[in-house]
Amino acid sequence: MKPESEAELAEMVRGAAGPLALRGGGTRTIGRPVAGELLETGGLAGIRLYEPGALTLVAGAGTPLAEIDAALAAEGQRLPFEAPDMRGLLGTQGESTIGGVVAANASGPRRVQAGACRDSLIGVRFIDGAGTVVKNGGRVMKNVTGYDLVKLLAGSHGTLGVLSEVSFKVLPVPETAASLIVAVSDAGAAVQAMAAAMASPYEVTGAAWLPGTGVVLRIEGFAASVSYRSGKLTDLLSGFGAVEVEAGAKAGPETGPEAVAARWAAIRDVVPLQGAAGDLWRLSVKPSDAPGVLARLGAEAVMLDWAGGLIWARAAEGEDLRARLGVPGHATLVRAGAETRARIAPFQPEPAPLAAIAAGLRAKFDPRGILNPGIMG
Repeated sequence: MKPESEAELAEMVRGAAGPLALRGGGTRTIGRPVAGELLETGGLAGIRLYEPGALTLVAGAGTPLAEIDAALAAEGQRLPFEAPDMRGLLGTQGESTIGGVVAANASGPRRVQAGACRDSLIGVRFIDGAGTVVKNGGRVMKNVTGYDLVKLLAGSHGTLGVLSEVSFKVLPVPETAASLIVAVSDAGAAVQAMAAAMASPYEVTGAAWLPGTGVVLRIEGFAASVSYRSGKLTDLLSGFGAVEVEAGAKAGPETGPEAVAARWAAIRDVVPLQGAAGDLWRLSVKPSDAPGVLARLGAEAVMLDWAGGLIWARAAEGEDLRARLGVPGHATLVRAGAETRARIAPFQPEPAPLAAIAAGLRAKFDPRGILNPGIMG
């Protein structure tokens, strides 16, 4: 089923005789497979409202992310949260949709500065499990009273409602960007270097560690400011290792901006862990805990993002890395074979009180239990 309007979508949900497997572009689906009739939102496409002066954009949930990025770029703007492209990691095809981005709360390296997808989301329209159209938030940046369903829907993976429309605040593209590469090979020293950079007044918008490359930091803004901050950070971090600066304006023929953009696109899309067999895990921990977690994981390949708060790990097939976590955190099984996905819960098991709240929310928004049942384990 592929509705072409919100009314048609609501009618399809109301008339569903059994479970529904929801899909946007099918590029970033994780979790357990859903046994149900396929319901695609790709027909709910199109930018409904874009006001560059007001920094707001409204689009149908099925709108391709690439279309939104292109429209924003034409006005020198962008989505703040830098949604990753998961196709290379998951081996999927198709076009990512903005509804799928919201359903997964997909957020890239800029989260350390701009927040997650849900922090830029200002309004949603969705169909609940009873087929009722629900609207929450708005189309402009203002305070809205009532329950914040906008934040609730982001990251719910289609279990609370089928998104039909989303509204975002957007931001201007900075004039200049630069990357600082610090030659740090040890995870402990890397986390210390990233912590020092993040605690500085130099407005770092990305902090990652790639074994074999080192710590990679990003600075964005006006050219003079980026140059000044790059120099100050170089002085601050020189005790950790040699510092290389990669910089350039956002437009022009020079290789600087292209290199900066390509480097952060690779970090965003976890390119270092693509192209090899094995299970892929995404772990969220306190940054200072990351070195110890890496030592316990014994993973085949790793990288750190969010200044050490996000660990990407590729491990041998069939192992539950949660048993090695050893500290408070969350571990998501992003990619694995069918047998492993059936045996190991893809999402971090919830404590009993939180699980009871989550079950109550699902019962309220989806009383028949037909929206992506079982996807979260």
